[in-house]
Amino acid sequence: MTILWVSAQAASGGAGGFLVSIMPLVLIFAVFYFLLIRPQQKRMKEHQAKIGAVQKNDEVVTGGGLVGKATKVDDEYVEVELAKGLRVKAVKGTLSDVVPRGSGKPAND
Repeated sequence: MTILWVSAQAASGGAGGFLVSIMPLVLIFAVFYFLLIRPQQKRMKEHQAKIGAVQKNDEVVTGGGLVGKATKVDDEYVEVELAKGLRVKAVKGTLSDVVPRGSGKPAND
């Protein structure tokens, strides 16, 4: 911090002064990119891959918090069985989580 302040005083203007005054903004953007933007993009890609790979008999959680078993999967829609004989059709993009077959307990206990 002191080094930047001293070098800002040493630069008497011109291109050197402009670069020194712009440097904190570049550093702030770099910190935001590596700590906020990049991890969020990574989570979004993982989520899209998980939703794209949903298969029949996977346990799914909808955006509204309903938990059920996927009984039919199309390109755009997923039929979710919430209870025996109760099936709803959900848009695939509204799924918030997918648990693969064979992991955990059944959703309708």
